Amino acid sequence: MMSGLAGKVAVVTGGAGGLGAASALRLSREGCRVVVVDVDADGARKVAESLPGESIAVKADVTNEEDVGRYLGEATEAFGRVDLHHLNAGIPGSVGAFPDLEAAEFDRVMAVNVRGIFLGLRGAFRLFRAQGSAGSVVLTASIASLRGSADLIAYQTSKHATLGLLRGAAMYGGPLGIRVNAVAPGIVPTTLFSAAGRDDMVRRAASAPLRRAGTPEEIASVVAFLLSDEASYMAGEVVSVDGGSSIVSTVRDSGGAGAWDFAGLDERTYGPPDA
Repeated sequence: MMSGLAGKVAVVTGGAGGLGAASALRLSREGCRVVVVDVDADGARKVAESLPGESIAVKADVTNEEDVGRYLGEATEAFGRVDLHHLNAGIPGSVGAFPDLEAAEFDRVMAVNVRGIFLGLRGAFRLFRAQGSAGSVVLTASIASLRGSADLIAYQTSKHATLGLLRGAAMYGGPLGIRVNAVAPGIVPTTLFSAAGRDDMVRRAASAPLRRAGTPEEIASVVAFLLSDEASYMAGEVVSVDGGSSIVSTVRDSGGAGAWDFAGLDERTYGPPDA
């Protein structure tokens, strides 16, 4: 068991599946009372009912101010307080080419992945102030927060913005005893990205030093650590959980230099070359 988790109340957004469901389960097993938040009411309820400890499910849209206030209110009404927040809700957006992206699609991804984090952080800080307490928050960033690619432009932009929110929140919260950190998953096959048309995750994950994809449970273990007292001197940190992907130098032979089919890669990204 990790120090400082038993008996705490934890909110997990995007908790109906994938990384959020795994985080909810791990925190419940650590003795937390868990509030599973998701726009998918049935999914959130099923996850909450499957947990070994006390839990509730709340349907909420993390982009909506009233909904954020409501899930915090229902958490407080059920358990008296909130100590821990895993702000995990996110969407991938389109993998289309940059010129083909719609502004509405970009705005939708930014609303969930950036506005949702902002509202969640602001709500957490307001609640900690009202409670007169400290606490801990973990944001779900991504390997896309640290690197660039020619697709998933809106998602990549939103995950870079997540780190801006992280650092500002960590600076504000630190003197108040509120720790804010982030986990940056690499390739972890979930329905989030399969629904976005990326069904080759296992193959791509083989380029990581560990030569495999990660699991939601492996991400959840780091989330629980960052929320716990085991990480009591960590603030503003981004912890990569990516099988080593973010350390790879792609210009070295061991990192794939000269080994890629650039014609195939470029055609998939940009379309067939002009005749």
